[in-house]
Amino acid sequence: MTPQRASFITFGVTDLPRTFCAIPGWRPAQEREGNSFYRLNGQVRALFGRAVLAADQGRPEAMPGTVGGALAQNFVTGAEAGAACKAALGAGAMVRKCPQKVFRGGCSGCYAGPDRHVWEVAMNPFWTLGDDVAQTLPAPT
Repeated sequence: MTPQRASFITFGVTDLPRTFCAIPGWRPAQEREGNSFYRLNGQVRALFGRAVLAADQGRPEAMPGTVGGALAQNFVTGAEAGAACKAALGAGAMVRKCPQKVFRGGCSGCYAGPDRHVWEVAMNPFWTLGDDVAQTLPAPT
């Protein structure tokens, strides 16, 4: 049974550099081209450029403004992420992207519930989950 939690809160934004400046006092824990990650208490807030997020969700045709975001659940193993996606599909969700290996390591997949909100299931070998499944990001390097 998947614990009731969200490891990540992801938002698609129009102007990523401007959005960074609009969050007073927040400093990214990690940045990559097209996205940024912020530590929260047991969670991570991620900001992605809208086009990058749409492509990552397996819907590159999405019009600007329609990629509002995604809730993500990170797992310790890729098999756990796949099982969570399979359970969601069994409950009526629609697959957007089957869990698959990603270039940065680990795996990622997306599904949408009946109301079209997107959930990501993922495993990132560089980030850890505590015993209470709280997400931890490594310290900045």
